Amino acid sequence: MLSGVDAGHIYLACGTTDMRKSIDGLAAVVNFQFELDVFSESWFVFCNRARDKLKILHWDTSGFWLYYRRLERGRFQWPDSSGDGTISISRRQLRWLLDGFSIEERRAHPEVFARKIA
Repeated sequence: MLSGVDAGHIYLACGTTDMRKSIDGLAAVVNFQFELDVFSESWFVFCNRARDKLKILHWDTSGFWLYYRRLERGRFQWPDSSGDGTISISRRQLRWLLDGFSIEERRAHPEVFARKIA
């Protein structure tokens, strides 16, 4: 899922979002509330109050993609953040979130950055 798709920045919408909103409603939130460019390569992730539904919105050259995920059991570990803004996360943190973990997973191996050997 979403593995072949490139993401620029990934933004989580703080707080909760009305999941009745579709592409146009979510795009309006991104443009007017967050003051971000909805036509960028960024992904915008929204969660409902019960934390069992997610929507991911992103633009792809000629149209929008809207991914929807509903859990039958359990809840997403959506970060507790107040306000109406966004927080930026990595693709790795998004995978953790979708797999049911916290975006600050402490048991994960730390990232290793390769060095060039001269």
